[in-house]
Amino acid sequence: MATLFEEIKSYKETFKQKAPEEKQRIMAQATKELEESGIAKGLKTGDHAPDFTLPDATGQSVSLNEELSKGPVIITFYRGGWCPYCNLELKAYQAKLPDIQEAGAQLIAISPETPDSSLSTKEKNNLQYKVLSDEKNRVAEQFDLVFKMPDYLIDVYKDSGLDVPGHNGNEDWELPKPATFIVAQSGEIIFADVDSDYTKRTAPEKVIDILKNHQ
Repeated sequence: MATLFEEIKSYKETFKQKAPEEKQRIMAQATKELEESGIAKGLKTGDHAPDFTLPDATGQSVSLNEELSKGPVIITFYRGGWCPYCNLELKAYQAKLPDIQEAGAQLIAISPETPDSSLSTKEKNNLQYKVLSDEKNRVAEQFDLVFKMPDYLIDVYKDSGLDVPGHNGNEDWELPKPATFIVAQSGEIIFADVDSDYTKRTAPEKVIDILKNHQ
């Protein structure tokens, strides 16, 4: 089975071959500007994770503190089910879910999508872990992950038929940077990976290794 890195590499190669050069240039420019802006750097290792309560894909409330009572929690913030890189990541974590559970951890995925959109993402990828809806990015804000898409990038998304407002239930055009955190039962963040480049994701194998070493 291909690793997440290999899956992403393959998708990027296909995108490079098929997508118009101008579209690729604009998207690369937006990523570069986001990186250089210095905004939304994310919480760091050693920080205390803020508690939160969010609805899952079926509308049931899930709180971080309650999940931490069961063991350490992996939190992965993703942009939405419309993002191919997010779907690759979500499926990669699903494939490693037995190993994550064996390490005694819980897994939570969070996006700004509405519960209905989150349910579609969960069903599409056959996810057996909690997929939470963080409308208006309130929790992502607490983790210092939120940025507003520039107008020129919004135009590209619209031209591509990507209805981000439809998925998120608002016209903010705000997204979280993709990020993965491991939160110990004490609430301390023992691993944090935040990247302005939305094509870069944390391999589940890396997360599992950290969990095992922390036991």
